Amino acid sequence: MTQLIPALSPEELAEIDAEIAHLPYRSAVAIDALRIVQSHRGWISDESLLAIARHIDMSAEELEGIATFYNLIFRRPVGDKVILLCDSITCWIKGCDKLQARISEHLGIEPGETTVDNRYTLLPITCLGACDKAPVMMVGEDLHTAIDAAQLCDILDAGESS
Repeated sequence: MTQLIPALSPEELAEIDAEIAHLPYRSAVAIDALRIVQSHRGWISDESLLAIARHIDMSAEELEGIATFYNLIFRRPVGDKVILLCDSITCWIKGCDKLQARISEHLGIEPGETTVDNRYTLLPITCLGACDKAPVMMVGEDLHTAIDAAQLCDILDAGESS
């Protein structure tokens, strides 16, 4: 028998309500509410999005527009750690395409895919704001700068052991 997961847990609702208390109207908490639920679940399901929209007095369409505008709100399941590989012009000039190929070879996934063991999802991102240290990527919450091919496998292997 599968266990049903509520669209929003009591903990998620409490965290969202705590944010609402600081704002002039309920829908102003839209991004925070999405981030709260994502921090608990790793992504935002359709059911969760609908429940958040109802809770903050917003249409599901408006909230979907917000959720899909921000590339760090995940609307489908992702791995335990998301690898955000910058593919901006600066990182591209500095070889991010070679790093992407190396990551794909090392983990057996292409951009947009998740490893079979659900440890990693590889996602391209337009900019991580560290152009002076290109090429850059984030693995989970950790920013890695001026990466070369030799460091890349060490970074990924260190993440696998954590």
